Amino acid sequence: MTQKKEAIRVGIVGSAGYTGGELIRLLINHPDVEIVFANSESNAGRLISSVHTDLFGDTDISFSATITDDIDVLFLCVGHGNARGFLEKNTIADSIKIIDLSQDFRLSTHSVFQNRTFVYGLPELQRDAIQKADYIANPGCFASNIELALLPLAKAGLLKNEVHVNATTGSTGAGQQPSSTSHFSWRSDNLSVYKAFNHQHLDEISETLSHPSTETAKINFIPQRGAFSRGIFSSIYVTSELNLEEAYQLYEDYYASHAFTHVSRENIDLKQVVNTNKCLLHLEKHDGHLFIVSILDNLLKGASGAAVQNMNIMFGLEETAGLRLKASCF
Repeated sequence: MTQKKEAIRVGIVGSAGYTGGELIRLLINHPDVEIVFANSESNAGRLISSVHTDLFGDTDISFSATITDDIDVLFLCVGHGNARGFLEKNTIADSIKIIDLSQDFRLSTHSVFQNRTFVYGLPELQRDAIQKADYIANPGCFASNIELALLPLAKAGLLKNEVHVNATTGSTGAGQQPSSTSHFSWRSDNLSVYKAFNHQHLDEISETLSHPSTETAKINFIPQRGAFSRGIFSSIYVTSELNLEEAYQLYEDYYASHAFTHVSRENIDLKQVVNTNKCLLHLEKHDGHLFIVSILDNLLKGASGAAVQNMNIMFGLEETAGLRLKASCF
């Protein structure tokens, strides 16, 4: 008789927000996971389904005010700057792995904290390092979208010229806290640019693309707020001497062993990835420019889905476990 494998015991801090809610949704359906606690001091004692109403009927877990050490991995779904503060205030046993979804430890200059060294958690670049790591800095949503669009060029040493990126994100990218630019009456039938050329993910993108290449091209990044809830759609172009077939071969070869990033020779649209852990890429050649379309769900492949993917790799599970999700395409 085959002995049943013990479940990975999970704790979540910051579980009342968008990324926390998506993480819970994924983990309660994960075949190898048990959620020990979902921490939210402001919601302690309330049913998770009273905040994340999409989980009504799926779980009877309540939010916890406390954290415990009887876990194997801790997910930090807190705001940027708060993960570092949390670890300063709380003693977390060295035996507990940590996956941080904030930007606090993503850059190499910030990756070492106390006795912990955080590994940048982009599986398409760092799978071997993630497998050996105890602490992961999960990539940003825009960063994942743009890095996956450019990694094959960077690895081949072909990312030498300026890159131009126009990327539109849904309102969930701004977090759950209401603001004037996430209000329905402002977002609906509207479009706006924000943080042009100085978005906080730019340093992360530049550093990541420099890993497989000694040259780092300048990234001209224009982010936009879209009139939809979730997803990121990026239009990217760069000067390239590759013809279209050579470009497709480069990208298809690079992503052949990766479960969630796919290269499509047909045009793509955002609904193909919403509610999935996929990133889809499409290439075109226009005169001397290689044009790349990159799409993903900002809350899944751009956040919580990638975090579960990293957990799977860290614990030696099937990388796709709990992440075989159907797109909400109609």
